[in-house]
Formats: sequence, C-alpha cells, structure tokens
Amino acid sequence: MTPFRASAGFTDGWKHFRFALEHGVATVTFDRPEKLNALTFEAYADLRDLLAELPHREDVRVLVITGAGRGFCSGGDVHEIIGELLKKDPRDLLDFTRMTGAVVQRMRECPLPIVAAVNGVAAGAGSVIALAADLRILARSASFAFLFTKVGLAGADMGSAYLLPRLVGLSKATELLMLGEAIDAGQAEALGLAYRVVEDDRLATETAELARRLAAGPALAYASTKMLLSKELDMPLAGALELEAMTQALLMKSADHAEFYEAFTAKREPKWTGQ
Repeated sequence: MTPFRASAGFTDGWKHFRFALEHGVATVTFDRPEKLNALTFEAYADLRDLLAELPHREDVRVLVITGAGRGFCSGGDVHEIIGELLKKDPRDLLDFTRMTGAVVQRMRECPLPIVAAVNGVAAGAGSVIALAADLRILARSASFAFLFTKVGLAGADMGSAYLLPRLVGLSKATELLMLGEAIDAGQAEALGLAYRVVEDDRLATETAELARRLAAGPALAYASTKMLLSKELDMPLAGALELEAMTQALLMKSADHAEFYEAFTAKREPKWTGQ
C-alpha cells in the first residue's frame, strides 16, 4: 500500500498464530483450539505487530481473521493472562492494556479491508477483535459475549464502548457490555453485527469468496472508504463534507478511476490496480 520502507524487513514467521498468504489474501488463524483459541500475551503482541506491517506489503490486499476448531477466540487465557496480571504492578498492567488497545486501533487504521470469519464463540477480547473488523461473516454456531463485567472488569475494554454503540446503538450496547450475556448468530445479525450468517460448513467458502472479491477490487477506493468511515465518526457534518470532497477529488486522478472509464467505454470489466 505504501512505497516507503525503512531498513527492517518483514517478519518471516509468526509463532503465536497461523499466518497464510495466497492471491493477495492474508489469513490469521488463532490456533489453540483446545482452549477455544484463548489469547496469550505473545499472541496479542504478534497481532499488534502484524497489523503494523501489513499496510507496507504490496502483496496483501485483504486480511481475514478466524479461529481453528469450534471457537473464534474466547478472549484472554484465564491462567496465562489473568493469573499473571494479578502479579504485576500498575506500570506493567498499563503496558498490557495499551497493547490490547493498540490491536484494535491498528485494525481500524489499517487501510486493508479486514474480514472476521467467526466460526464459534467470540468472547471477551475475541468479541472485540471481531467487532473491530470491517465485515463479519458468522457461522450459524457463532456467538458473541462481551463478558468483561463477569470477570470483575469494566465492560468497556479495547474500544468496545466506542465501537459497539456506533453499530448497535447506545441502549443495546449498554445491555451487552454491562450484563455480558451471550447472543447467538441470529441475534447478532438482527443487531447489524453480521454481514452474513451462513451454515457452519459454508463459512470457509463464503469467506474465501468475499476475500477474493475484495482482493480483486479497487484497493485505494476501499482504503479511502474505510478511512472516511473511521474519521467521520467524531466529525461535524461540515468537516466530514470537506474531508470527503478532498478525498474524492484526489481519487478522481487515480489510475483506477481512469480505468473504470476506459473499461466502461470499451464495454469490459475494469482491471483494478489499487493505484
């Protein structure tokens, strides 16, 4: 997405989740199925750092996040995170909570479309990671649980109190974050949390089709749309209109916009380059 690179190269391998790249689609798979893909300190750090690298890679056009087995992600590991955090001092605790917040911030600022393929339970931090994606495809067996209050913590964590009301409204967000009760895929779809709900055995296929569609599309237009959606959440109308006007004027000089006109004139499909 950017031609400007520093001396450091890209990370060769990620130890704390599976990472695959094919035809412009990068896939992160949380891979601790025996623990419903509960997160560790290292998994958070790897995800944070991967999200910093992806915008600089020319070979990635879309990111898919999913889980192995019967769960998407059950949140922070009770023993490996919660148990260990009880031993730490306030400075270390703040470093940890800032790291988890950085994951969500980088997801929202990443110019790539991010798809969460929710294949089962998404609880705690797992529910917020799915929430921070641009599109969520849910298996019929999927569920969400923002269960932070059930462990004695604030229901507002990792940006959930910012993102969730903007998707489902303040009243429903208050209910979900305060009570921490699970909702199933059908309820999530009714609330607007799902792009699509599919049968479990169709999740991988439907996700791949969407990812390929995004990877083959006008990447610069997608990145600009995501940026505008994020930035305009906190802007007055006048500022939003000006930002959209400036962005649209710039994109009118893009190669993809010119390609649309050439393709339309020639009665063929556009060949998007993301430029």
